[in-house]
Amino acid sequence: MKKVKLIAFALIILLFAAIHTLEPNFFPYLWRMLLDGDILETARYIESFGAWAVVFSFFLTLFVNALGFPPAIIFSTANTIIFGIVPGIILSCVAETVGVTISFVLLRFFFRESAEKIIKTSKTLTNIDKYSGEKGFIFMLIARMVPYIPSVLLNAVGALSALSLKSYVIASFIGKFPSTGIEAIIGHDAILREEDPTRIIVTVVFAIVLIALAWLYQRRESAKTKSL
Repeated sequence: MKKVKLIAFALIILLFAAIHTLEPNFFPYLWRMLLDGDILETARYIESFGAWAVVFSFFLTLFVNALGFPPAIIFSTANTIIFGIVPGIILSCVAETVGVTISFVLLRFFFRESAEKIIKTSKTLTNIDKYSGEKGFIFMLIARMVPYIPSVLLNAVGALSALSLKSYVIASFIGKFPSTGIEAIIGHDAILREEDPTRIIVTVVFAIVLIALAWLYQRRESAKTKSL
């Protein structure tokens, strides 16, 4: 297994090298974004790819979410400025979900085995791990719905817990719509100086409905499990 992990790590390094070869300005750009977070500059950079802007934006948003920085709000807001509110949010949510799923898979592959060894040494940690598998879906869903929580933190929590990949992907995808929507709309309206609160109100109501539905879904699944 150690050899497999070393090979996987080497492939990741090669991927970074390939990205740098294809687009030498990519990593310097990410570093600048980390330092100043200029959303309008980000939008201009994405637009510079012309007809390929939507494809580049998808993979850019995916990459930064898999990496965990710079903050995804920079790119989701830029997407709404370039492509419009609804298309920008949909593009961002799909790309972000793919990105955090890649992060989940890699973190679990490299670190879950070590985490399990530590968990087995403590009854408390074992119970927490068991709880994360049973109730992790609702926790991840609600956590993803809360704006401005660092994505890298939730990626790590999900990967090191007993939460299944399926539950993680579904919770992340659904949860990202309200949080990404709120972040992107606030950023979009602040930059373009629009003050209509309707979009924010609709997004918040939508988030509350989703949380209620998720809670009902979790109760139903728990009831099914107890009846077996």
